[in-house]
Amino acid sequence: MQKLTNKEEEIMHILWKLKKAFVKEVMAEITEEQPHYNTLSTIIRNLEEKGYVNHNAFGNTHQYFPIVSIEDYRKGFMSTAIDNYFNSSYKNMVSFFAKEEKISAEELREILTMIEQKQ
Repeated sequence: MQKLTNKEEEIMHILWKLKKAFVKEVMAEITEEQPHYNTLSTIIRNLEEKGYVNHNAFGNTHQYFPIVSIEDYRKGFMSTAIDNYFNSSYKNMVSFFAKEEKISAEELREILTMIEQKQ
């Protein structure tokens, strides 16, 4: 899976939310710093070239829809982040969040319970 730019990722979140949309519908969802229509259209076509979206043609307009699920993207994103920042160790990642006080002991116990129940 090709890496997405921040703007491409923002647009994908909109497409995941809408499920299918024309460029003008995507534009309406952007709350900050709306790009020019042609710029947004180019970003969406780039997402199509990267294999994240496809389209249905209605005359000269295209309705775009995601072909990569948010779950699949999340798995790839997390795998890359863990490989790049935590030496491919989930233990290192959880330890980092615990040290940064981003996860509590109670939350860790809940995670352990979830893991134990799957076994």
